[in-house]
Amino acid sequence: MHTIVQVDQYIIKSAEFAIPILDHLRNLVHKADARIEEKIKWGMPSFDYKGIVCQMAAFKHHCVFGFWKASIMEDEYGIFKDKGDAMGGLGRITSFDDLPADEILIAYIQQAIKLNEDNVKLPAKPKPTEKKELVVPEYFIDALSEDPRALAVFQNFSPSNKKDYVLWLEEAKTEATRLKRLATAVEWIGEGKSRMWKYQK
Repeated sequence: MHTIVQVDQYIIKSAEFAIPILDHLRNLVHKADARIEEKIKWGMPSFDYKGIVCQMAAFKHHCVFGFWKASIMEDEYGIFKDKGDAMGGLGRITSFDDLPADEILIAYIQQAIKLNEDNVKLPAKPKPTEKKELVVPEYFIDALSEDPRALAVFQNFSPSNKKDYVLWLEEAKTEATRLKRLATAVEWIGEGKSRMWKYQK
């Protein structure tokens, strides 16, 4: 049984009601698999074997115990209160009555260890959607091309500065307004001004 003093200290310093619960959970984890190692991660006891298996923590009025890979575990006995919870947890534990039977918890711990042994990874979090490429209208490029200085300034503008000008032109209600704005835009850009230069201190 690989226990460490830091976890002993964590348990001893916990709220009185939590001490026997944490002690019990810790013993169950080691009973499930003698290869488990204890660590303190993110300020709470963590049980590792080829990666995090489960964690526990105590608060003023409740404890938590959860599995790192709860979201991909089979919850045959319906013990998870919220699989998506960061602790993959059993919900608020305030007494032994809130815990599943020992053999059930041991089976779940062994299932979590098996996922680590088989190197089953948690699904990657979806990447934030790609920002849409800003489409600069052809007529704007043509107008800028007639003033090399304005074109150079525009190319070095930040994406938001470019977008401000493009939206201003695109939102013109009539062709006459658009042409007027286009002439103004080329003039301002040639002077190195952003679309909102009047409002910037």
